[in-house]
Amino acid sequence: QVQLVESGGGLVQPGGSLRLSCAASGSFFRFNTMDWYRQAPGKERELVAAITSGGTTNYADSVKGRFTISRDNAKNTVYLQMSSLKPEDTAVYYCHTKLTILDLWGQGTLVTVSS
Repeated sequence: QVQLVESGGGLVQPGGSLRLSCAASGSFFRFNTMDWYRQAPGKERELVAAITSGGTTNYADSVKGRFTISRDNAKNTVYLQMSSLKPEDTAVYYCHTKLTILDLWGQGTLVTVSS
């Protein structure tokens, strides 16, 4: 069974840091680009960061310099290190990858940035 399971969300004060993890089951992981998306209340889901199988990364302009995506192929896990968090980073964060015939999503993990 292929699946993605996120963890690491929570409540953090502005300026704080969190690290999200996404554990993948299935043999696809080391070959796939892995993404982090987020969806804030009342807004559309947006791409936050992506990392290719070779380690090339891309970021949304809103998180450049603050967020870092990385992967550990030995652990089938992709991470999102978030620093200098802002209230506008509050959202449900989803792990995603594209398989041959479908999009695979995790269940999401809530990040709340508030004092």
